[in-house]
Amino acid sequence: MLSPHEFATLMLVKAAPDQIDLARAELNTLLERELVAPGQLAPGYRLTRDGDAVLQAVAQRR
Repeated sequence: MLSPHEFATLMLVKAAPDQIDLARAELNTLLERELVAPGQLAPGYRLTRDGDAVLQAVAQRR
């Protein structure tokens, strides 16, 4: 289960990956759970398929 801060960080990565503070502690957890990955074309992070699935699942529950 993600903490509220980790979930918020996941949403930020999707919405504004170029504006994420790369020193955020929550990114380590998201990396360990393979919900985000280092960006390929730009510095920062991007959602993985699993990370996107988590956000989609939550959106469907609303």
